[in-house]
Amino acid sequence: MRSNFRRVPAIDKCFAILELLSQSEAPMGISEISRELDLNKSSVFNAVHTLRDLHVLENQPDGKFAFGTRLYILGNTAGKRSALIQTAHPYLQAINERTKLSAFLGLRSDRQTILIDKADSAYGLKVSSEIGMQMPILAGAGIKVMLSQLHNEEIDEILSRSELKRYTPYSITDMAVYKEEILEVRRQGIAYDKEEYIEGMVAFAVPIKANGRDLQAAIWAVGLKHQVPDTSIPELTEFLKGISEEINHRLH
Repeated sequence: MRSNFRRVPAIDKCFAILELLSQSEAPMGISEISRELDLNKSSVFNAVHTLRDLHVLENQPDGKFAFGTRLYILGNTAGKRSALIQTAHPYLQAINERTKLSAFLGLRSDRQTILIDKADSAYGLKVSSEIGMQMPILAGAGIKVMLSQLHNEEIDEILSRSELKRYTPYSITDMAVYKEEILEVRRQGIAYDKEEYIEGMVAFAVPIKANGRDLQAAIWAVGLKHQVPDTSIPELTEFLKGISEEINHRLH
């Protein structure tokens, strides 16, 4: 027997908005959503911005809205139903087992990286982070490789709203140097973080083309500096780039 309850109209509106966006080929603005759903513009405004604050939606530079990273996190906790996570997870495990480094999968959310999956089984010392964790603005190898997937104009727009923080003595704080670093990542297909975010730690990130140019993802391996001697970097680089190519082939 169906229990008595009072339906919550706001939830109905939110799901109507999400369904509309799922059927749209491009991000949509408040006025478009209001018109398509025949809803009050102020109600749509409040619902959309609440979903944005929850990272269910993301605000695009043109003021329109598209799906955000929270949906991938929810997909992970609901049984790893996400095609991206299902495809990438065995490779995270392979990285972890072969290199003894912690392996992570993340998505770009504006200027931040959000962790959506990981493989970090204990091998003595390990680096661990929780799924759903947000990396600070422009910090680490992951965000470099994600930004490298964007057009130059998009990179410039993001950097124009940013300030580079000195996390360690090795952090890049010159915006021109950081931009050139991103372009070099695009050319080489891999990003390095040699103690730039956390002193004593290194990271290596490769791009994952999850959904054309609409979503930027990356896999990165992280460990203590002494775990990755300079002589091992070329082999590790080729290993990670090979994984990037395999995943991208399977996703497209």
